[in-house]
Amino acid sequence: MKIYLTSVLVDDQERALRFYTDVLGFVKKHDVPVSGTDRWLTVVSPEAPDGPELLLEPSGHPAVGPFRAALVKDGIPAASFAVADVRAEYDRLRGLGVRFTQEPVDMDSVTVAVLDDTVGNLIQITDGQ
Repeated sequence: MKIYLTSVLVDDQERALRFYTDVLGFVKKHDVPVSGTDRWLTVVSPEAPDGPELLLEPSGHPAVGPFRAALVKDGIPAASFAVADVRAEYDRLRGLGVRFTQEPVDMDSVTVAVLDDTVGNLIQITDGQ
């Protein structure tokens, strides 16, 4: 068994696409209209274009708002992404205007930081892969 697809619930798919590609560096894989303005919109790592996809899923379901608000309030990330060097990536992203809710912190053998993805989620980056 392997991970094929996972998702983050986003307030605005177009803004999410810009953030996840232009800022974080992912690559758009699929962009298929589904209904109304919703799309089946996925991104992948440029290092693994045939690897797991991240679905930028519309957050229209009524349960999403309270669920995400509780996660953000408690500082719980919706996803975690591996980077080669958390501190270097933190500096790069801060230079692009990304807001972090947690600066890099060393935790045993890993370093983690948490950022705001601008579309309703906290995302953790870690170098402990």
